[in-house]
Amino acid sequence: MANLSRRQFLARSAGWGAMTIVAPSALAACGGSGKTRGGFDLSKINLVKRFPSDVQVPGRLRLPFSLGDANGVVATDGGYEIPDTLQFTVTDIDGMSVGFEDPFIVSSHVTDVPQPYWPLELELDKVGLYVVNLVGSDQPGSSIQLFDRKEIDVPLVGDPLPPIDTPTTTNPLDVNPVCTREPACPLHDVNLRDALQSGKPVAYLLGTPAYCQTGTCSPALDALLAARDAVGDAVTFIHAEIYTDSAATTPAKAVTKYNLSFEPVLFITNADGVLVDRLDAIFDAREVKAVLARNGIS
Repeated sequence: MANLSRRQFLARSAGWGAMTIVAPSALAACGGSGKTRGGFDLSKINLVKRFPSDVQVPGRLRLPFSLGDANGVVATDGGYEIPDTLQFTVTDIDGMSVGFEDPFIVSSHVTDVPQPYWPLELELDKVGLYVVNLVGSDQPGSSIQLFDRKEIDVPLVGDPLPPIDTPTTTNPLDVNPVCTREPACPLHDVNLRDALQSGKPVAYLLGTPAYCQTGTCSPALDALLAARDAVGDAVTFIHAEIYTDSAATTPAKAVTKYNLSFEPVLFITNADGVLVDRLDAIFDAREVKAVLARNGIS
């Protein structure tokens, strides 16, 4: 199994990367130990990050990965027999153990997403450089960097979600259209600032279904709507667009005030408005429902 040198780490970070990270001024309009898994030859397969690399901090991590081959990211409908599970190992940048004796076994997510993904969840408690390796692959692992919380400007789990005004159908705040989904979703009736003071948990999605280049924003919104159908009014569900207009060039204040450079992102708070979970970049209804249930909402 290949490990990364520090030079390879830098090259790796600039290579496959996390498909979702862009500059704020130009947001993307967005089992076994062998080499096979479920009939899928992993030996030449690369891991593709599906999460923003520059906002990860020590604590509980959610690191979704897709698979890449010589033709790009493996698609759900690409003709492959997608493995039900994959195995991952995690080391420091020098290939040394960080306390995990067994591989992580992670189930696939293939329904209603453009590319299958595997969300690795683990806890790491120290700032530093790490490597995630795919068991069965001969390729170098995927680099991960954890930053000090003080260096990160986006809302982090454990902190109060900043109360900001979000566009609604009655007060669009110069955002037009308020929702680029066709038909428009019903999650634009409540202002986030008001929702955070309501005494109910909040699920707040930022994403632009019409302009998301990675094709994950529309499935993310559909996933949120499915979760809303399942849990009802136990949670206040809100969606906000990334751009102010259909030209998709000017980020909305909902984005700039949170210092976001990626989409979609789902913030989940408890009844006190404290952020208890955040899903970045790619997620489906199954995962949204599981995260809500983990926080006592089902």
